Amino acid sequence: MNTPFTRLFRPGPPQPSRMRLGQPTGRAPAQERHNIPGGGALMQALAAGDRLTVINAEGGQRAELATATLQGRAADLLDRASAGLAQGIMQVLAQGDDSLCQLARGMRLRGVDPANLRAVTLFDPTSPAGDSASLTAQAAGWLIVAAPAVAMAPDSHQTATPLTLLIDRADPRRKTGFELPDPLADPILDIRVTSATAQAYLVRAGEYIQVLDVDGRQCTDFQCFDARKLDRGIQNPLDVTTTRTLLGHSYAMPGLHAKYFDHDMTPLIEVVQDTCGRHDAFAMACAAKYYDDIGYPGHANCSDNFNAALAPYGVDPRKGWMAANFFFNTWIDAHGVLMTDEPWSRPGDYVLMRALTDVVCVSSACPDDTSPANGWHLSDIHVRSYGATETFQRASAWRPMPDSDPIMTRQTAFHDRFAALTRDFVEYKGFWLPNTFPNSSPEEEYRACRNAVAVMDLSALRKFEVTGPDAEALMQWVLTRDVKKLGVGQVVYSAMCYPHGGMIDDGTLFRMGPDRFRWIGGSDFGGEWMRQQAVALGLNVMIRSSTNQLHNLAVQGPKSRDLMNAAIWTAPHQTAISELGWFRWTVGRIGGANGAPVVVSRTGYTGELGYEIFCHPKDGAEVFDAVMAAGQPHGIRPMGLAALDLLRIEAGLVFADYEFTDQTDPFEAGIGFTVPLKTKPDDFIGREALIRRKENPRWKLVGLEIDTRIPAHHGDCLHVGRAEIGEITSAMWSPLMDRQIALARVDVTHAAEGTEIEVGKLDGQQKRLAARITPFPHYDPAKERPRS
Repeated sequence: MNTPFTRLFRPGPPQPSRMRLGQPTGRAPAQERHNIPGGGALMQALAAGDRLTVINAEGGQRAELATATLQGRAADLLDRASAGLAQGIMQVLAQGDDSLCQLARGMRLRGVDPANLRAVTLFDPTSPAGDSASLTAQAAGWLIVAAPAVAMAPDSHQTATPLTLLIDRADPRRKTGFELPDPLADPILDIRVTSATAQAYLVRAGEYIQVLDVDGRQCTDFQCFDARKLDRGIQNPLDVTTTRTLLGHSYAMPGLHAKYFDHDMTPLIEVVQDTCGRHDAFAMACAAKYYDDIGYPGHANCSDNFNAALAPYGVDPRKGWMAANFFFNTWIDAHGVLMTDEPWSRPGDYVLMRALTDVVCVSSACPDDTSPANGWHLSDIHVRSYGATETFQRASAWRPMPDSDPIMTRQTAFHDRFAALTRDFVEYKGFWLPNTFPNSSPEEEYRACRNAVAVMDLSALRKFEVTGPDAEALMQWVLTRDVKKLGVGQVVYSAMCYPHGGMIDDGTLFRMGPDRFRWIGGSDFGGEWMRQQAVALGLNVMIRSSTNQLHNLAVQGPKSRDLMNAAIWTAPHQTAISELGWFRWTVGRIGGANGAPVVVSRTGYTGELGYEIFCHPKDGAEVFDAVMAAGQPHGIRPMGLAALDLLRIEAGLVFADYEFTDQTDPFEAGIGFTVPLKTKPDDFIGREALIRRKENPRWKLVGLEIDTRIPAHHGDCLHVGRAEIGEITSAMWSPLMDRQIALARVDVTHAAEGTEIEVGKLDGQQKRLAARITPFPHYDPAKERPRS
């Protein structure tokens, strides 16, 4: 008989912990998975019997495969005959992208001449997403796989999309770990820091230091000293507290605020590239006391390993070392407790730094096997250094999906032109975008947009080409809007939802033809979601990403039409800029009939009359120069993301992860007008949930006026008395209204216009800011200005 204290008997052995991990990127011991970006290529070693599977990830992408012997001589090593010279591989290598330059360098090191390669060609423009081909290596050698593509015209859909390469090794037992990626340049130092050890090394001023996680999920403590100070007996190590204080950030990252300092505030190193982006800035390197206190006396630890490695450089030992703990995943929870979990780093992830003076460095491979700190599997760290004459772009890694290979932060087609005007760029979804400009301010840029005209870079928006006989049916199913009402040349703003009604994304849909659409949103997952739905329903449609083939400038402000009339030529059969209606698009060229081709839409994110210009990246400089030249008589100003935030909040335009998330439906996000429940004749994803949620709302997006200059911020709680009734999603000081305004999500019980509420600061109880609920948008609620 069971009692409340009797445990149920479970027969059989224990079951392993169930969890799903993102696939390791790069080189895995058994089956390997590699991504080849559209317009890119990679090289891999082959052994006899290795089985290759090439997958056309999004469809319509041609593949070229070429092989060479281990000595670099071109040879047919696959069980399929080559059809001719590898023209596509030559075309790809000629593009000059950083990753392709690195590939070309690797080929030269191995004696492979691309001009002599012969290629096996797979797939064609009609190949569906998921189409695959399998081949087998007949002998050991080198494999080069490319996804060649030509420049896409802005009004066409022949984009460049990724390929996936799977390699099933004939003898996986020969590989017990992950191979290191090729060096970024010719290395000066090439040091393996074996598990549970540390090594010290000297790096000269201007040289680069690359710290690599070989097998993934392995922490490495890094410390360094100004070598000239050490010569004088001054032992000032890198100080994370000083660094945090000066940067206003947990740790240095690529960009404007990238330096680590010692406690004299002397800059020691600068972070140039980071493919992980999750590190520790709170805890010290592990020390003997840590292991003693949890019952493991004598356990190897990073602090003692540091002491031994630094002794030859005259550095005094310490019981515990402060360090930059790369790849160590820590955070402080809501109760002030230091938490830790497995690192986010994948095999081959690295941090690349530049020495700002001669530095004595030390790196460890952390020996902690008592916690998840190293993924419960101790492995090695690798250190390389490169010469001061090398050049590396600042970059962080962006992974569109958890299983994606890292994509380093890219420069847009307009980057060089904006870089001549500002140094303040921020990483946004894999691109460097201007944030502010010197001798200006976000408020000045804001006023230029409200009163004259401004130009900004919005190339990070995600674009997808949706084509095929069932394109309209798919878009009608995945979007909340009635797509069947959309005519060729029109644009519509819509939400994209999950079945439970939560939002995936918002964006604009361009109808390019009867069976051709272009979706422009903010999420890479939007394209993946559309592909999943197309496969599930068996629809004859292709969804291909075109973000890298279409970069775009936004030209916004009451004088934007005059500027665009001067800059854009349209053929007689196309809609002229002066005639272009709100939420419509046209095809044009820059300056005249022979200028760079562009697509122009009358859309924007500012609440003003405005346009967006889409072009291929190769034409970015020509487009930018023409816009700036045509804008000079109208007082054009470049505008950054900081100013854009002011404009969009004032105009009541929503932003992902602020006004909406996957837990927020379009009604709660303030864009219920995108959900025509009564008039849309066809079903769509989330419809039933949205009917239920509209009939039983809990939250409403409202405007706020806040009676103080004390700034409110995203996430600040809202109160009526002691009760918390919502939160601020976005806030700003409005120069136009001369008061602080906000967008906020509040409980419908307290959502009536004029309701007096309070913004909670500190813990929400000790400090309050008086506020009242107002209509939104705060600016031009009838949208008369963009319609003008």
